[in-house]
Amino acid sequence: MDRSPCVYILTNRPYGTLYVGVTADLPRRVWEHRNEFVEGFTKKHGLKRLVWYEQHESMIEAISREKRIKRWRRDWKVNLIQSSNPTWGDLYEQIAQ
Repeated sequence: MDRSPCVYILTNRPYGTLYVGVTADLPRRVWEHRNEFVEGFTKKHGLKRLVWYEQHESMIEAISREKRIKRWRRDWKVNLIQSSNPTWGDLYEQIAQ
């Protein structure tokens, strides 16, 4: 996966705690979450499963989208995940290549 601005959602299990983030290097950032290099919410809740992501042309677009999604109701976020990943599978292997 080429480096590009992405919005992503991590969880600890299907229908579990959700975290919405933004990064310019998704494989590196998810690796950091998985290996607990990131202090705070994701480490505290064990959020290591990448269940959704979306690439953008610019970081400005990605940040804007992240902020919108963070304001969404939980069920809207769940529907977003399920629309492209109904089994809540970990997408990390797809992007780490």
